[in-house]
Amino acid sequence: MNTTIASVPTQPQRVSGVQAHDLVRRFGSGDSAVTAIDHVSLHVPPGEFTAIMGPSGSGKSTLMHTLAGLDRPTSGHVEIDGIDLGTLNDDALTRLRRDRVGFVFQSFNLLPTLDVRENVLLPFLLAGKRPSGEDSARADQLIARLGLSERVRHRPAQLSGGQQQRVAIARALVTRPAVVFADEPTGALDSRSSREVLDLLRSMADDQRQSIVMVTHDALAASRADRVIILQDGRIVQQLPRTSAAEISRVMLALEAEGVDAEVAR
Repeated sequence: MNTTIASVPTQPQRVSGVQAHDLVRRFGSGDSAVTAIDHVSLHVPPGEFTAIMGPSGSGKSTLMHTLAGLDRPTSGHVEIDGIDLGTLNDDALTRLRRDRVGFVFQSFNLLPTLDVRENVLLPFLLAGKRPSGEDSARADQLIARLGLSERVRHRPAQLSGGQQQRVAIARALVTRPAVVFADEPTGALDSRSSREVLDLLRSMADDQRQSIVMVTHDALAASRADRVIILQDGRIVQQLPRTSAAEISRVMLALEAEGVDAEVAR
């Protein structure tokens, strides 16, 4: 039985990024059970930008959701900022995600009645806090850096998909979270906007010492990461240090070819 912790300390005693220990996630039971994550262990320390790649169905999204505390593992455990998520009740887990984790997912989840600036500052309002002058200045800095200053009073319906994605990224970064999880953050962006977003994520790791975990199918985006973790059938099959998009593409193509050969052999 999990120990219930009533609250999450305001300031962690140590910063350790995100860690997974022998993580397993199964869906269903008996003969129909599907193992989406199969004994995965990894550590993304502060200041590291890690990309997760793999063929369709390899478990990328399930791994990220479990690392982020959006899904509970079947066994094993996850730590964020030195706190074991398995020891938290639902309320404490919600607070930890709100205070120490930033999310950028494919669905932008912007509030349609709020403008760009209000959406970026939303995490403070959800926490019941009035943004400080420093918070507001950081929001304005992120908005400017992501090329949204001229759209600051526009609502989501008045923005393109790429612009909405950039608002979501600014919102994820405005609270200076310890860990940022990004699911295809450049998927809706043109090449210039993609570069700007990747530059921002890179600087969050380098300058702010945040842990960045990015799921992507884009080898060019993955080449900006310090490390590329490649999954297949729920397992880590390769880890590449920072390398070129061409090398990442070569590894991914070889992996997919092996999968095709294995299917044919059956």
